[in-house]
Amino acid sequence: MTTTVQVKRNALAETRIAEHGDAPLGDGEVRLQVESFSVTANNVTYAVAGDAFGYWNFFPGEGGWGVVPMWGHAVVTESRHPDIVVDERVYGYLPMANSLDVLPAGVSASGFTDAAAHRQPMSPIYNQYSRLAADPEHDPMREGERMIFGPLFKTGFLIESFMRRERWFAAEAVVMTSASSKTAMGLASVARHRSPGIKRIGLTSVGNVDFVQRSGFYDEVIAYDDLPRLPQLTSVLVDFAGNAALIHGVHTILGDNLKYSCTVGATHVGAGFGKDNGPLPGPAPVLFFAPDHAVAAIKALGTKAFGEAVGESWLRFIAEAGGALTIDVRHGLQAARDAYLATLGGKADPAVGIVIRP
Repeated sequence: MTTTVQVKRNALAETRIAEHGDAPLGDGEVRLQVESFSVTANNVTYAVAGDAFGYWNFFPGEGGWGVVPMWGHAVVTESRHPDIVVDERVYGYLPMANSLDVLPAGVSASGFTDAAAHRQPMSPIYNQYSRLAADPEHDPMREGERMIFGPLFKTGFLIESFMRRERWFAAEAVVMTSASSKTAMGLASVARHRSPGIKRIGLTSVGNVDFVQRSGFYDEVIAYDDLPRLPQLTSVLVDFAGNAALIHGVHTILGDNLKYSCTVGATHVGAGFGKDNGPLPGPAPVLFFAPDHAVAAIKALGTKAFGEAVGESWLRFIAEAGGALTIDVRHGLQAARDAYLATLGGKADPAVGIVIRP
């Protein structure tokens, strides 16, 4: 029996827990029992942008319902694949559920890809699973941090790499909205070490200012209510909030000093993400779609060199972020639903990383 938390695709605060029987595995298929996953603002972005970017297609629901993707760990409970054995553990893209059937292809010592037909139109990055026994990123003592920060950190790493290749568009500073988000913190960490000449400015809500300052990743932290305090430096804007009014405010205040603007996430649900809010002063925002940049970076650097660069920055980030986050392990899919709704409603504590064990 598979139990799943489903979300109404056109009403993201409406959820239900559904159950359905498991069909027998076909040739080459593998059944995974979901052991753990994290719930972060990144998952909310998957829901908000679900129709635009196909996130609902990975784990289809019924009718107008969908399943929000999560990142986490799973164990093989049944296998009809000759090279994958029961009790093996993997890490990758999982549903908010207790099990998942996959069709492994391209199996190697380090991982495999789910070749299920319905997943092929989307980015291959999301279809890859790491086999933990031969995964250089796996640390049994850091599984919680990997689920909470890992995918978000890689997005931050890719943003910094892109900006550095473009010489930061001749800017002196990077302005990041939703500075308490894991992706923004990852970008700030990588920029501090790989682009030390760029000033890192974090924008956040009044209630999160202390947390963001304590994280130590930013040169300057400004509350949204104090937006006029933005220094008049040549800047790039990296928006993780998806808040149309906030983006307009930053563009207006910086004026000609804004050299580039990109949109990455949508942590401010219902604040205008994906809507036409009229012309903006300065450069038009460009969507940063991390999977496409990852494919390009791997092609340019090679898999090994790319992995080594990410790994070096990841270890540094985890060491720095360790004191900024408390991991809260919760049990059951009802807890997963509650955590999703709290994050959707902007009520999650940024100093707490939520890990669910279904």
